[in-house]
Amino acid sequence: MKRVFDAALAFAGLVISLPLGILLAAAIKLEDGGPVFFAQDRVGRDGRVFRALKFRSMQVDAERTTGPLQARAGDSRITHVGRVMRATAMDELPQLWNIFRGDMSFVGPRALRPGEIELEGGNPVPLEAVPGYAARILVRPGLTGVAQVYAPRDISRRSKFRYDRLYIRRRSFALDLRLILLSFWISFRGTWESRDRKY
Repeated sequence: MKRVFDAALAFAGLVISLPLGILLAAAIKLEDGGPVFFAQDRVGRDGRVFRALKFRSMQVDAERTTGPLQARAGDSRITHVGRVMRATAMDELPQLWNIFRGDMSFVGPRALRPGEIELEGGNPVPLEAVPGYAARILVRPGLTGVAQVYAPRDISRRSKFRYDRLYIRRRSFALDLRLILLSFWISFRGTWESRDRKY
């Protein structure tokens, strides 16, 4: 039921958001002339790697000097159009295609990059070694989820994985609907980048 729901909603979303996607593509191209889309390897269900597609919200070659570094508040690498897209999650609209293909679900743990690390006490720790990682890759990663909606943005991955495990234990169609509706509300308010959201 979840997979059928995901595919149907993703297809509807792709059709409905097409005019908006064209406008965003034009705005991205006009700002700096760089590529419209940004593709990145992500870890999916059972550890399978897939290519996640997003609208580019950062400068071209943003990681050339920093390496794979997650965006932070006030990150200078984010473009002007990118700030609007990230606040409203419009940069993730192309991931509807990943959901339609079956790489992702609407609701689930956030898709991680292969080889990501977490700094714990100043020491690099592979995410695979963080408690909860093994449980979270048993399900499809999601566009939204308990951690994405409820967890403060800057907490550790160890803490976010606790939210993911909570979702995996309690997942249901009703919970998925609640998280999807809350995510639409956050997008409408443009507060995805806020550090003090309360829901």
